[in-house]
Amino acid sequence: MPPTSVGEHAGESSDIRWGTTEEEQHTVSDWNTQIIDEFRANDGKVGGVFEGAPLLLLHHAGARTGTERVTPLMYQATPSGYAVFASKAGADTNPDWLHNVVANPATTVEVGADSVGVSARIAEGHEHDDIWSRQKTEWPQFAEYEQKTTRDVIPVVVLERG
Repeated sequence: MPPTSVGEHAGESSDIRWGTTEEEQHTVSDWNTQIIDEFRANDGKVGGVFEGAPLLLLHHAGARTGTERVTPLMYQATPSGYAVFASKAGADTNPDWLHNVVANPATTVEVGADSVGVSARIAEGHEHDDIWSRQKTEWPQFAEYEQKTTRDVIPVVVLERG
């Protein structure tokens, strides 16, 4: 089963902070770049651990630096757009992309061959619980991430088309 973001397979999203050495960080970044290139070359389809999984590319500006970043993430379609999950493969900290979209919610995603403007917000209460429960049912590794982390809640980010 695929991890929730491409970088989570090796530890983190495209704005690498998890690897303990420069070499590990470089390796994850290279892998993400390969997935992003494959996604763009094949109208959003990729092979490997993400073959058949719903995948989008989340563009986000660094909260402190404003640097443009792109992170491949699994998503769930919602009536207003998409939901993505800050699971970080069950790590005890949130992924960097979450901080970035909270700071800069107006952004873009690539879904298939389309680029879509979206506004990011954190799902709360019943909305969070409904989306999260569905994700755990459809992709059981998310339930494993929930068990693995010490975080109280894995954030769900709703990306509303705008």
